[in-house]
Amino acid sequence: MKKHVLAVCMPALWLALPMSPVHAESLYQESGFRPLTGDNKAFRVGDVVTVQVLENSSASTNADTTTRRKNGISADFSLTRNPSVAGGVNVAGDFDGGGRTQRASKLLAQLTVSVTAVQPNGDLLLAGEQLLFVNDEEQRVKLQGRARPQDISDGNIIVSTRLADAKITYVGDGDLTERQRRGWWRSFMDWLGF
Repeated sequence: MKKHVLAVCMPALWLALPMSPVHAESLYQESGFRPLTGDNKAFRVGDVVTVQVLENSSASTNADTTTRRKNGISADFSLTRNPSVAGGVNVAGDFDGGGRTQRASKLLAQLTVSVTAVQPNGDLLLAGEQLLFVNDEEQRVKLQGRARPQDISDGNIIVSTRLADAKITYVGDGDLTERQRRGWWRSFMDWLGF
């Protein structure tokens, strides 16, 4: 009898339960998958990459200028009744000038930046900033550039000389930087030509 009651009540219970569609999600998400044996290189937006900034630059320019100019005008006029009148103008000018410019700079830094975009060809757009305070002197290093994934080492490091379209800015601000600027009065004297 018990079996007969269960056989009759079971379909009634199934009809009484609310009908809702079944939905399941996979634990595997392709966008975030990294194989256990894969490397830890950055490859998507939000990943980080360490950039070693190793920049050396030097420039030298020499210029020599020599200019010589000589102009002369002369006139002679004489009258038989009056004494003769003579006149003349001579203008001469010399200019010697020269200049030399020489500049060398070296920047060594290491900072970790983020991948801001992935281009259709697979290149990674990188951008980041590092702020340091040394003896109350603020030093800021900003970096932007484009990196090929094959230029990133297995340790997730890239050298700045391998970045395309690199923009590296190194700015300091504080007492030392302020002391290196020319005074307003010196700029004014230069403007006057002194």
